[in-house]
Amino acid sequence: MQSPRRARHTGRLVAAAAVAVLCAAPLSPPAAASDDAPAWTASPSGGGGGGGDGDGDGEGRPYFYLEGVAGTVFEDRLALTNPGRKAATVRLRGKGNEGSGSWIALATAEVRIPPRTRAEVPFTVTVPPGAAPGEHPGAIAASDGGRTTDVPVHLRVSGPTLAALTVEDVTVRGQGDGAVIRYALVNRGNTVLTPRLAVRAEGFLGGEILRRASRTLPERLAPGERVERTEPWPGAPALDAVDVHLTATAAGGARGEATATASFVPLGAVAGTALLVVVLVAGGTAVRRVRRSARPLTPDPDSTRPERPLAKAGATT
Repeated sequence: MQSPRRARHTGRLVAAAAVAVLCAAPLSPPAAASDDAPAWTASPSGGGGGGGDGDGDGEGRPYFYLEGVAGTVFEDRLALTNPGRKAATVRLRGKGNEGSGSWIALATAEVRIPPRTRAEVPFTVTVPPGAAPGEHPGAIAASDGGRTTDVPVHLRVSGPTLAALTVEDVTVRGQGDGAVIRYALVNRGNTVLTPRLAVRAEGFLGGEILRRASRTLPERLAPGERVERTEPWPGAPALDAVDVHLTATAAGGARGEATATASFVPLGAVAGTALLVVVLVAGGTAVRRVRRSARPLTPDPDSTRPERPLAKAGATT
Protein backbone atom coordinates (compact mmCIF):
# COMPACT_ATOMS: atom_id res chain seq x y z
CA MET A 1 0.00 0.00 0.00
CA GLN A 2 1.36 3.43 -0.91
CA SER A 3 2.11 5.91 1.83
CA PRO A 4 -0.01 9.12 1.78
CA ARG A 5 3.07 11.08 0.75
CA ARG A 6 3.88 8.73 -2.13
CA ALA A 7 0.23 8.72 -3.20
CA ARG A 8 0.15 12.53 -3.40
CA HIS A 9 3.20 12.53 -5.66
CA THR A 10 1.70 9.77 -7.81
CA GLY A 11 -1.43 11.85 -8.20
CA ARG A 12 0.62 14.80 -9.34
CA LEU A 13 2.34 12.67 -11.95
CA VAL A 14 -0.95 11.35 -13.32
CA ALA A 15 -2.29 14.87 -13.64
CA ALA A 16 0.93 16.06 -15.21
CA ALA A 17 0.87 13.20 -17.71
CA ALA A 18 -2.46 14.43 -19.07
CA VAL A 19 -0.99 17.80 -19.96
CA ALA A 20 2.64 16.87 -20.70
CA VAL A 21 2.18 16.95 -24.46
CA LEU A 22 -0.57 19.59 -24.45
CA CYS A 23 1.91 21.98 -22.88
CA ALA A 24 4.58 21.16 -25.42
CA ALA A 25 6.06 24.26 -26.98
CA PRO A 26 6.80 24.63 -30.71
CA LEU A 27 10.44 25.12 -31.53
CA SER A 28 11.60 28.51 -32.67
CA PRO A 29 12.16 29.30 -35.43
CA PRO A 30 10.01 26.66 -37.22
CA ALA A 31 11.68 27.40 -40.56
CA ALA A 32 14.93 25.93 -39.28
CA ALA A 33 13.48 22.43 -39.18
CA SER A 34 13.81 20.16 -42.19
CA ASP A 35 13.81 16.53 -43.19
CA ASP A 36 17.57 16.55 -42.59
CA ALA A 37 17.19 17.80 -39.02
CA PRO A 38 18.63 15.55 -36.29
CA ALA A 39 16.37 13.02 -34.61
CA TRP A 40 14.61 13.74 -31.36
CA THR A 41 16.73 14.41 -28.29
CA ALA A 42 16.26 13.83 -24.56
CA SER A 43 17.79 15.98 -21.83
CA PRO A 44 17.02 17.60 -18.47
CA SER A 45 14.55 20.45 -18.80
CA GLY A 46 15.53 24.04 -18.15
CA GLY A 47 13.66 24.41 -14.86
CA GLY A 48 13.85 22.46 -11.63
CA GLY A 49 16.53 19.98 -10.65
CA GLY A 50 18.75 19.68 -7.61
CA GLY A 51 15.85 18.57 -5.44
CA GLY A 52 13.03 20.13 -7.43
CA ASP A 53 13.46 23.70 -6.26
CA GLY A 54 12.42 25.02 -9.69
CA ASP A 55 15.03 27.79 -9.76
CA GLY A 56 15.22 27.74 -13.55
CA ASP A 57 19.01 27.41 -13.60
CA GLY A 58 18.97 23.99 -15.24
CA GLU A 59 19.18 25.10 -18.87
CA GLY A 60 21.84 23.05 -20.59
CA ARG A 61 22.24 20.53 -17.80
CA PRO A 62 24.05 17.42 -19.11
CA TYR A 63 22.41 15.22 -16.44
CA PHE A 64 20.12 15.31 -13.43
CA TYR A 65 21.80 15.84 -10.06
CA LEU A 66 19.74 15.12 -6.94
CA GLU A 67 20.96 15.10 -3.36
CA GLY A 68 19.14 14.63 -0.07
CA VAL A 69 18.54 12.36 2.89
CA ALA A 70 16.90 8.93 2.72
CA GLY A 71 13.11 9.20 2.44
CA THR A 72 13.23 12.29 0.19
CA VAL A 73 10.98 12.54 -2.88
CA PHE A 74 12.61 14.57 -5.69
CA GLU A 75 10.70 16.14 -8.58
CA ASP A 76 12.09 17.13 -11.97
CA ARG A 77 11.23 17.18 -15.69
CA LEU A 78 12.63 15.50 -18.79
CA ALA A 79 12.66 17.49 -22.04
CA LEU A 80 12.02 15.68 -25.34
CA THR A 81 12.71 17.71 -28.48
CA ASN A 82 11.59 16.79 -31.98
CA PRO A 83 13.06 19.20 -34.60
CA GLY A 84 11.88 17.16 -37.59
CA ARG A 85 8.79 17.34 -39.80
CA LYS A 86 7.36 14.02 -38.61
CA ALA A 87 5.89 13.11 -35.24
CA ALA A 88 7.96 10.85 -32.99
CA THR A 89 6.76 8.38 -30.36
CA VAL A 90 9.24 7.89 -27.52
CA ARG A 91 9.01 5.31 -24.75
CA LEU A 92 10.47 6.06 -21.32
CA ARG A 93 11.64 3.98 -18.37
CA GLY A 94 13.88 4.32 -15.34
CA LYS A 95 17.02 2.22 -14.97
CA GLY A 96 19.82 1.90 -12.42
CA ASN A 97 21.89 -0.27 -10.10
CA GLU A 98 20.94 -1.70 -6.72
CA GLY A 99 17.25 -0.99 -7.38
CA SER A 100 17.67 2.75 -8.00
CA GLY A 101 15.92 2.38 -11.35
CA SER A 102 12.71 1.44 -9.57
CA TRP A 103 12.88 4.68 -7.57
CA ILE A 104 12.19 6.66 -10.77
CA ALA A 105 8.50 7.15 -11.56
CA LEU A 106 7.64 8.89 -14.85
CA ALA A 107 4.34 10.66 -15.50
CA THR A 108 3.92 8.58 -18.64
CA ALA A 109 5.71 5.64 -20.21
CA GLU A 110 5.15 6.85 -23.80
CA VAL A 111 5.07 10.31 -25.37
CA ARG A 112 4.07 11.33 -28.89
CA ILE A 113 5.98 14.47 -29.87
CA PRO A 114 4.53 16.50 -32.75
CA PRO A 115 6.92 17.90 -35.38
CA ARG A 116 9.12 20.84 -34.35
CA THR A 117 7.95 20.50 -30.76
CA ARG A 118 9.44 20.09 -27.32
CA ALA A 119 7.55 18.12 -24.68
CA GLU A 120 8.35 18.05 -20.96
CA VAL A 121 7.61 14.94 -18.92
CA PRO A 122 7.53 15.24 -15.12
CA PHE A 123 8.98 12.47 -12.97
CA THR A 124 9.81 11.78 -9.34
CA VAL A 125 12.64 9.93 -7.63
CA THR A 126 11.55 8.45 -4.30
CA VAL A 127 14.47 7.45 -2.08
CA PRO A 128 13.49 4.63 0.34
CA PRO A 129 13.84 5.50 4.05
CA GLY A 130 16.45 2.77 4.51
CA ALA A 131 18.62 3.72 1.51
CA ALA A 132 22.34 3.64 2.29
CA PRO A 133 24.26 6.92 2.16
CA GLY A 134 26.37 7.47 -0.91
CA GLU A 135 25.86 7.58 -4.64
CA HIS A 136 23.05 5.70 -6.39
CA PRO A 137 23.49 6.29 -10.13
CA GLY A 138 20.56 5.78 -12.45
CA ALA A 139 19.18 7.02 -15.75
CA ILE A 140 16.03 7.65 -17.75
CA ALA A 141 16.11 5.59 -20.94
CA ALA A 142 14.27 7.07 -23.93
CA SER A 143 13.77 4.90 -27.04
CA ASP A 144 11.73 4.91 -30.25
CA GLY A 145 12.49 1.36 -31.38
CA GLY A 146 15.39 2.42 -33.54
CA ARG A 147 17.68 3.97 -30.95
CA THR A 148 17.93 4.51 -27.21
CA THR A 149 19.28 7.50 -25.30
CA ASP A 150 20.11 7.42 -21.58
CA VAL A 151 19.84 10.64 -19.59
CA PRO A 152 21.96 10.12 -16.42
CA VAL A 153 20.44 10.66 -12.99
CA HIS A 154 23.17 11.27 -10.40
CA LEU A 155 21.52 10.68 -7.04
CA ARG A 156 23.41 11.13 -3.80
CA VAL A 157 21.93 10.15 -0.46
CA SER A 158 23.37 12.25 2.35
CA GLY A 159 25.13 10.57 5.26
CA PRO A 160 28.43 8.85 6.11
CA THR A 161 30.17 7.40 3.06
CA LEU A 162 32.49 4.43 2.75
CA ALA A 163 34.97 3.86 -0.08
CA ALA A 164 35.97 0.18 -0.21
CA LEU A 165 37.43 -1.88 -3.04
CA THR A 166 38.57 -5.52 -3.30
CA VAL A 167 40.57 -7.50 -5.87
CA GLU A 168 39.35 -11.08 -6.27
CA ASP A 169 39.79 -14.30 -8.29
CA VAL A 170 43.27 -13.56 -9.65
CA THR A 171 44.58 -16.21 -12.06
CA VAL A 172 47.26 -16.41 -14.75
CA ARG A 173 46.47 -18.29 -17.95
CA GLY A 174 48.39 -18.98 -21.18
CA GLN A 175 52.05 -19.07 -22.13
CA GLY A 176 54.55 -16.62 -23.64
CA ASP A 177 52.98 -13.71 -25.52
CA GLY A 178 49.55 -15.22 -24.93
CA ALA A 179 49.77 -15.03 -21.14
CA VAL A 180 46.88 -13.17 -19.49
CA ILE A 181 46.19 -12.12 -15.89
CA ARG A 182 42.50 -12.44 -15.02
CA TYR A 183 40.94 -10.72 -12.02
CA ALA A 184 37.77 -9.11 -10.66
CA LEU A 185 37.20 -5.75 -8.97
CA VAL A 186 34.31 -5.33 -6.52
CA ASN A 187 33.02 -2.06 -5.06
CA ARG A 188 32.33 -2.94 -1.40
CA GLY A 189 31.46 0.62 -0.34
CA ASN A 190 28.61 3.03 -0.97
CA THR A 191 30.28 5.53 -3.32
CA VAL A 192 31.00 5.33 -7.04
CA LEU A 193 34.66 4.45 -7.62
CA THR A 194 37.05 5.00 -10.51
CA PRO A 195 39.75 2.41 -9.74
CA ARG A 196 43.47 2.51 -10.48
CA LEU A 197 45.54 -0.66 -10.90
CA ALA A 198 49.22 -1.50 -10.36
CA VAL A 199 50.74 -4.87 -11.33
CA ARG A 200 54.04 -6.53 -10.43
CA ALA A 201 55.42 -10.07 -10.51
CA GLU A 202 58.39 -11.78 -8.85
CA GLY A 203 60.19 -14.89 -10.08
CA PHE A 204 61.24 -18.01 -8.18
CA LEU A 205 64.53 -16.47 -7.05
CA GLY A 206 62.88 -13.26 -5.89
CA GLY A 207 63.77 -11.10 -8.89
CA GLU A 208 61.14 -8.68 -10.21
CA ILE A 209 60.11 -9.66 -13.74
CA LEU A 210 57.07 -7.39 -14.21
CA ARG A 211 56.20 -3.90 -12.96
CA ARG A 212 53.36 -1.72 -14.23
CA ALA A 213 52.77 1.59 -12.51
CA SER A 214 49.33 2.47 -11.17
CA ARG A 215 47.00 3.66 -13.93
CA THR A 216 43.33 4.66 -14.11
CA LEU A 217 40.98 2.01 -15.49
CA PRO A 218 38.09 2.92 -17.82
CA GLU A 219 35.36 1.49 -15.56
CA ARG A 220 33.30 3.39 -13.00
CA LEU A 221 32.06 0.98 -10.34
CA ALA A 222 28.72 1.67 -8.69
CA PRO A 223 28.23 0.50 -5.08
CA GLY A 224 28.07 -3.29 -5.03
CA GLU A 225 29.13 -3.61 -8.68
CA ARG A 226 31.59 -6.30 -9.79
CA VAL A 227 33.59 -6.19 -13.02
CA GLU A 228 35.85 -8.90 -14.46
CA ARG A 229 38.96 -7.75 -16.33
CA THR A 230 42.04 -9.14 -18.05
CA GLU A 231 45.59 -7.82 -18.10
CA PRO A 232 47.66 -9.02 -21.10
CA TRP A 233 51.21 -10.14 -20.25
CA PRO A 234 53.25 -10.43 -23.46
CA GLY A 235 56.77 -11.60 -22.81
CA ALA A 236 55.87 -13.74 -19.80
CA PRO A 237 58.72 -16.07 -18.75
CA ALA A 238 59.03 -19.41 -20.51
CA LEU A 239 60.19 -21.30 -17.42
CA ASP A 240 59.62 -19.93 -13.93
CA ALA A 241 57.36 -19.97 -10.87
CA VAL A 242 56.03 -16.45 -10.22
CA ASP A 243 53.96 -14.54 -7.69
CA VAL A 244 51.69 -11.93 -9.32
CA HIS A 245 50.59 -9.01 -7.11
CA LEU A 246 47.68 -6.72 -8.03
CA THR A 247 46.93 -3.50 -6.13
CA ALA A 248 43.76 -1.48 -6.81
CA THR A 249 43.11 1.97 -5.34
CA ALA A 250 40.42 4.66 -5.63
CA ALA A 251 39.49 8.02 -4.16
CA GLY A 252 38.43 8.07 -0.53
CA GLY A 253 41.17 5.71 0.65
CA ALA A 254 39.81 2.59 -1.06
CA ARG A 255 42.51 -0.05 -1.51
CA GLY A 256 42.49 -3.74 -2.38
CA GLU A 257 45.29 -6.25 -2.97
CA ALA A 258 45.54 -9.85 -4.13
CA THR A 259 48.28 -12.31 -5.10
CA ALA A 260 48.29 -15.36 -7.35
CA THR A 261 51.00 -17.96 -7.97
CA ALA A 262 51.62 -19.30 -11.46
CA SER A 263 54.09 -21.76 -13.01
CA PHE A 264 55.39 -21.33 -16.55
CA VAL A 265 56.74 -24.54 -18.11
CA PRO A 266 57.46 -24.95 -21.87
CA LEU A 267 55.20 -27.45 -23.58
CA GLY A 268 58.23 -29.43 -24.80
CA ALA A 269 59.51 -29.70 -21.26
CA VAL A 270 56.10 -30.88 -20.11
CA ALA A 271 56.06 -33.61 -22.79
CA GLY A 272 59.64 -34.64 -21.96
CA THR A 273 58.86 -34.77 -18.26
CA ALA A 274 55.79 -36.87 -18.89
CA LEU A 275 57.83 -39.28 -21.06
CA LEU A 276 60.53 -39.52 -18.38
CA VAL A 277 57.91 -40.36 -15.77
CA VAL A 278 56.50 -43.09 -18.01
CA VAL A 279 59.99 -44.56 -18.56
CA LEU A 280 60.80 -44.49 -14.87
CA VAL A 281 57.52 -46.15 -13.94
CA ALA A 282 57.98 -48.84 -16.61
CA GLY A 283 61.59 -49.40 -15.57
CA GLY A 284 60.65 -49.68 -11.92
CA THR A 285 57.98 -52.23 -12.78
CA ALA A 286 60.49 -54.32 -14.78
CA VAL A 287 63.06 -54.23 -11.95
CA ARG A 288 60.47 -55.42 -9.50
CA ARG A 289 59.56 -58.29 -11.83
CA VAL A 290 63.25 -59.36 -12.20
CA ARG A 291 63.78 -59.23 -8.48
CA ARG A 292 60.68 -61.26 -7.91
CA SER A 293 61.79 -63.97 -10.43
CA ALA A 294 65.36 -64.13 -8.98
CA ARG A 295 64.19 -64.60 -5.41
CA PRO A 296 65.31 -68.11 -4.08
CA LEU A 297 62.64 -70.63 -3.40
CA THR A 298 61.83 -71.18 0.24
CA PRO A 299 61.84 -74.89 1.12
CA ASP A 300 58.70 -76.37 2.53
CA PRO A 301 59.21 -76.84 6.28
CA ASP A 302 57.41 -80.19 6.12
CA SER A 303 59.81 -81.53 3.47
CA THR A 304 62.89 -81.22 5.74
CA ARG A 305 61.33 -82.77 8.80
CA PRO A 306 62.73 -86.38 9.40
CA GLU A 307 60.20 -89.11 9.04
CA ARG A 308 59.17 -90.85 12.22
CA PRO A 309 60.03 -94.56 12.13
CA LEU A 310 57.17 -96.97 12.19
CA ALA A 311 56.61 -98.78 15.49
CA LYS A 312 57.34 -102.48 15.52
CA ALA A 313 54.61 -104.90 16.18
CA GLY A 314 54.14 -105.61 19.80
CA ALA A 315 56.30 -102.78 20.94
CA THR A 316 55.07 -100.64 23.76
CA THR A 317 55.78 -97.01 24.27
